[in-house]
Amino acid sequence: MKQLRWLGAAVILSLYTTSVWAFSIDDVAKEAKSLAGKGYEAPKSNLPSVFRDMKYADYQQIQFNHDKAYWNKLKTPFKLEFYHQGMYFDTPVKINEVTASSVNRIKYKPDYFNFGKVKHDKDTVKNLGFAGFKVLYPLNNKGKNDEIVSMLGASYFRIIGSGQVYGLSARGLAIDTALPSGEEFPRFREFWIERPAPKANWLVVYALLDSPRATGAYRFIIRPGQDSVVDVQSKIYLRDEVGKLGVAPLTSMFLFGPNQPSPVANYRPEMHDSNGLSIHAGNGEWIWRPLNNPKHLAVSTFTTENPKGFGLLQRNRNFHSYEDLDDRYDLRPSAWVQPEGDWGKGRVELVEIPTNDETNDNIVAFWTPDQLPAPGKEMNFKYSIRFTRDEDKLHDAESAYVQQTRRSVGDVKQANLTRQPDGTIAFIVDYSGAQLKKLPKDAPVAVQASIGDNGEIVENSARFNPVTKGWRMMLRVKVKDEKKTTEMRAALVNGDKTLSETWSYQLPANE
Repeated sequence: MKQLRWLGAAVILSLYTTSVWAFSIDDVAKEAKSLAGKGYEAPKSNLPSVFRDMKYADYQQIQFNHDKAYWNKLKTPFKLEFYHQGMYFDTPVKINEVTASSVNRIKYKPDYFNFGKVKHDKDTVKNLGFAGFKVLYPLNNKGKNDEIVSMLGASYFRIIGSGQVYGLSARGLAIDTALPSGEEFPRFREFWIERPAPKANWLVVYALLDSPRATGAYRFIIRPGQDSVVDVQSKIYLRDEVGKLGVAPLTSMFLFGPNQPSPVANYRPEMHDSNGLSIHAGNGEWIWRPLNNPKHLAVSTFTTENPKGFGLLQRNRNFHSYEDLDDRYDLRPSAWVQPEGDWGKGRVELVEIPTNDETNDNIVAFWTPDQLPAPGKEMNFKYSIRFTRDEDKLHDAESAYVQQTRRSVGDVKQANLTRQPDGTIAFIVDYSGAQLKKLPKDAPVAVQASIGDNGEIVENSARFNPVTKGWRMMLRVKVKDEKKTTEMRAALVNGDKTLSETWSYQLPANE
């Protein structure tokens, strides 16, 4: 009997000694759900005027002192640095460190920062805070830290892989983007960052999202490398009804390119962080939508149930297409969202906003579900985002992909060999791919094309491109009303076999 009691006590003792305290997304979700059941409290700015009214150039002068990076004295390849409050980053963000046994608030200290030439009263900064954080990691060379993650402003974050420079951004959530009611920008109000193990090659970050009509709990597992990948898990709760919920949103910039040349002389042939939206629809179709900088707000919708993936890509990697030694658009990553599990019925939506310069992010893409649950009910979304310069991974190897789209005045070659404009608009689309290269150059490749009610196809033809060993599509269209948008779709076919992804283009209204 005593032996049985001893065994029972041993089992209980074993349970206690092997149990491990662990912080998880469920801890954040409890807080998010609790917030969703309460009225929204707008964050209050605590900034003195010298920081609130500063220009971007002044804000850039406030630099974190590298010798005070968090985890500097630990045997881990990851280091943390923080952003100071300033400009429109006017409310503090809580940042915590999660260890094996506790959660500890990382407290703001003015001496973390070098304020440069920003004149300020030292007493006014004592009780300020962090605006966000950045992650350092020896990505390109051992022993040299590179900034690989930036989490700053609303729910925005940027991540890069080896040999890349910052370009497009991802976001936690988008609400009512491009609706007349105006967009709502949820913000990450608090972060929890797990202290990484000495040899860990990944970093775990949790975030609490808050906005007037939604809250959310997020877990990010960041895996730096040649392609840096972040695995995202989110639990979202609505406070109130929303018109449109944007899941896994990506934000980028498109100013001009060969499908929409610069309206003024510019030595750069192209200027953009991304040049197209790629979609792998639930039915298996691959779609490529070149980006525009329209004169008026434009929204394109691609209905798809259980999407297999979508992303904003920078398909052109040739430096001479950009000729920019400072901003290096050729090194900016593509971002590919790959859902985990079934997301149900919904659509990928592309929003294009007019802009006159490259400082404005004017492109947004996200997935939005057809049906939303009642306020307070939990929504779960899991997905990964890959940041890469290897776009060959981001399309079907068995299907040709669009290498470039060029727009021109349509013309017809006369008997005297001069070219006579005929009132049409011409699109020259080059397709490439391993399967195309296997075809003989006299293969009967044709174009299957369609156009909306506002246009007429005058010519559609395909010819072998001996330079790329692919095929070039020529599409000449006549627009009926230039004040309206014109939708087009086209693909290469060989008999009844589709050879390529679908080129889907929206010609913006011209007024």
